[in-house]
Amino acid sequence: MSHTAETAPAPAEDTGEALTTGGLSTGRRTKNVVATVVVYIAMGLALIPLVWVLYTVITRGFPAIVDADWWTKSQRGVLYQEAGGGALHAIVGTLVQTLICSAISIPIGVLTAIYLVEYASKDSKLGKATTFMVDILTGVPSIVAALFIYSLWIVLFGFNRSGMAVALALVLLMVPVIVRNTEEMLRIVPQDLREASYALGVPKWKTILKIVLPTCISGIVTGIMLAIARVMGESAPVLILVGSTQSINWDPLNGSQSSLPLMMLDMYKAGTAEPTLEKLWGAALTLVLIIVILNVAARIISARFSPKK
Repeated sequence: MSHTAETAPAPAEDTGEALTTGGLSTGRRTKNVVATVVVYIAMGLALIPLVWVLYTVITRGFPAIVDADWWTKSQRGVLYQEAGGGALHAIVGTLVQTLICSAISIPIGVLTAIYLVEYASKDSKLGKATTFMVDILTGVPSIVAALFIYSLWIVLFGFNRSGMAVALALVLLMVPVIVRNTEEMLRIVPQDLREASYALGVPKWKTILKIVLPTCISGIVTGIMLAIARVMGESAPVLILVGSTQSINWDPLNGSQSSLPLMMLDMYKAGTAEPTLEKLWGAALTLVLIIVILNVAARIISARFSPKK
């Protein structure tokens, strides 16, 4: 009777590192700890200026915003160097200009991204040209966008300086951000979802509307909010394209219209009196609070309409 000899397992190669009980070598575990420490240190360093800025804005601006007049009155009839008045005129201007800008930019940005991802082929000349122009607009400084709108809207077409001109300049800054973000969100949607929908006979436009967009709506809304937060704080367009006023103006097509960035600039130029600085920091904190509220609202909306797992 023949017996087959059992083959002994080959000895593991000596890597020079003793294995620990967890299956990781001592060297690898050390490297992992070092990398983790480096990451946490980098995160801490990044948070230092952020926390510092927030602390400064909150502590310096809080005395101004706790006054009820700050939210219900304007600076009409009040000197910048005097205490009193509010920021309602600047809040109204900021919201009106941002609303007009968003109403124009969001549809254009989202639809452009849908075209680039869902319809444009790799060899599409229009798609390549659109991507190239979006890349250029992404890096355009706000002062250049403001000067372009000034030469087009005011010099060529003959319109007056107004909040509408500011909104149009902000559109040039907001559209490329929305396009880039929406494009990236659409690309992470698995192609299998689209193909499964097509296999069931669902047309392409309906697949995009009912399958693709709901899948990535959370990321798209977040990107839109980041774009809005960026344009809300731009100061170059308001300096060039609209006049400053201390009164409330709801009409973006006629007359001067203040905004929170413009109010901060006015206060900065008015001097270093304590009431002036308090209003300056109050306007800054008000802008931060509006952006925070918009971001919280966007997260709630995206969570409400995102597909449930």
